Amino acid sequence: MTRTTPPRPVDAEALFPALAGHRRTSTRLHPRPGTPAADDSSVAGPLLWPAGEPWPVCTVAHRKGRGHLLSDVRLRRRVLDGAWHRDPATGPTDAEREVLGSLRPGRHAPHIGDADPVPLLAVAQLFARDVPDLTGPEGCDLLQVLWCPFEAHGPDRSVDVVLKWRRAGDVGGVLAVMPEPVVVGRAECVPNACVLHPEQVVEHEYEGLLDEDLQESVEAWEGGDDEGEDGDGNGDGDGDSAWGTRAPSGFGTYAEYAAAMAAAHADEDAEVTYRGDLSIAPGWKVGGFASWHLTDPADIDCGTCGTPMPPLLTVAAGEWDGGCESWIPLEDRAAVPDSRISDPTGVHLGRGLMRVHTCPASPAHPHRLSFQ
Repeated sequence: MTRTTPPRPVDAEALFPALAGHRRTSTRLHPRPGTPAADDSSVAGPLLWPAGEPWPVCTVAHRKGRGHLLSDVRLRRRVLDGAWHRDPATGPTDAEREVLGSLRPGRHAPHIGDADPVPLLAVAQLFARDVPDLTGPEGCDLLQVLWCPFEAHGPDRSVDVVLKWRRAGDVGGVLAVMPEPVVVGRAECVPNACVLHPEQVVEHEYEGLLDEDLQESVEAWEGGDDEGEDGDGNGDGDGDSAWGTRAPSGFGTYAEYAAAMAAAHADEDAEVTYRGDLSIAPGWKVGGFASWHLTDPADIDCGTCGTPMPPLLTVAAGEWDGGCESWIPLEDRAAVPDSRISDPTGVHLGRGLMRVHTCPASPAHPHRLSFQ
């Protein structure tokens, strides 16, 4: 089934013509629970991995034998998912609660030492044929993403992400069974197997990175400053605004801006915000812009050549939240609320959002991570 993002509640570039210079496409992946095959784009599905190629392992010394059994993580999710969809009002049965109570973290693999190599988890597989915003090394049409499921790496104490670019047509015999770690650090580092329904959408730059005039235009629109109000929100009736008599960026006169704002607000059925509705798509995606809603914007530059690095892959804790429900696909609206739709992957890294940035000058340069 396809997934269709509804049209934005208002036309951002009609409101703010200068936003045309701050647009970029992204591909929303729309993961949903399923049973992908090795030649499908997927989250946590089987990878198109050559049978004779070694599987990546984590060799960094950290605690690897203590945590959650990977099998327990998956069992817990199956039990809770079954209970929720059987009868949300009653929840798990007594027998199911007994099973859930037995699934506890601990030292489940004492034979695994901190310095022992452990297999990485398969996280995502993306084919360029499915994901128009996927850009990698020349000639490569397949990206495979793996990570160590222990948040114990680097200064951010995060998962360690490995990117593998390849030509799908060069893969001969495919690995039949993917290696997996016995123990994982946190259950939220384990993605559920999902099929993807990629959809390309248009995004606009995070508001804090727009030029000053454009930021002021957006702030005034959100505050309803479109009818001759002064900077304090007190109308004085003389046509002044937060800019005085100066026209906001992209408009010839302030009167033109005021008319555009009035027309936009007249068509609104609910509160619309730039950040929640007109800027950056939520959920798992490829390309687009980075949101800096929890921190000040940070420069993410290539450590090899200094080129600014846009986000390649965004890994999100959910497909939307209360501030961006206008992005819920049309096909999913009748099923809300349903955790299999709003939180299909079960992943929660950092405070809920992790981005993998790659160098546009050379995607082979080391990638970087950022968190929100």
